[in-house]
Amino acid sequence: MLRHLAIDPANLRGLLAERAFLLDLDGTIVDIAPTPTEARASPALLGTLGRLSQLTGGALALVSGRALADLDRIVAPLQLPAVGGHGAEFRPVAGAAASAGCATPLHDDLKHRLKSVADLDRAILVEDKDYALALHYRQAPHQRSAIENAVMAICAELPPGTVEVLPGKAVVEVKAAGFNKGSAVRKLMQVAPFKGRRPIYIGDDTTDESAFAVLKEFDGVGLSVGRVLPGASGRFSTPSDVRAWLEQISESDGMIE
Repeated sequence: MLRHLAIDPANLRGLLAERAFLLDLDGTIVDIAPTPTEARASPALLGTLGRLSQLTGGALALVSGRALADLDRIVAPLQLPAVGGHGAEFRPVAGAAASAGCATPLHDDLKHRLKSVADLDRAILVEDKDYALALHYRQAPHQRSAIENAVMAICAELPPGTVEVLPGKAVVEVKAAGFNKGSAVRKLMQVAPFKGRRPIYIGDDTTDESAFAVLKEFDGVGLSVGRVLPGASGRFSTPSDVRAWLEQISESDGMIE
């Protein structure tokens, strides 16, 4: 299930100095919650992330579609290097001020029209990220087609290349075009403490495929969660498997090959 990765109780610390961990959050290291605001990292996961961050000299980052403030809330009291909003926000060093990526905020009129799609069902949740807007339908799965069709119809009226529509697990997200997780990973791997390391990227959804696509540039490896995604060379079954694997690495003298 996990090709190209092995744990050897001999040389973990030496090899971790050569590696970087890039981790998606929802559905990867944290179980998908009924609503976005209910997601939390367990104390055990926080301990694992803290130890791995120390062992890698800070080369552990969250790479997520969530805003940085939301990521910080979920992993508090930790603050980790992070990419928020698929690359809209960029913080390569824990504790440093975040810099804006190349994101352009969505126009208010577009956001208003997208928010109106939630009128289809009271159970549809709207998440306004400024640079993106997400419509979560986990509590209204029967509305999937109607939501997707309405979003596509709205976006079809925009000039080509203005926005990207990102379908995910019980969510449809519209973001400004011109950036994604792949471009964010490429940018992250150019700065300390990530520069010169071999990344391990773990993700679970279609938005992670752009990150998998750039890993070869850095002699890295991609691992998916649940189903095998294009560009991934191994697979975990569930987020709990990812957490167990990371915990084993953080607590033992092992080797990543």
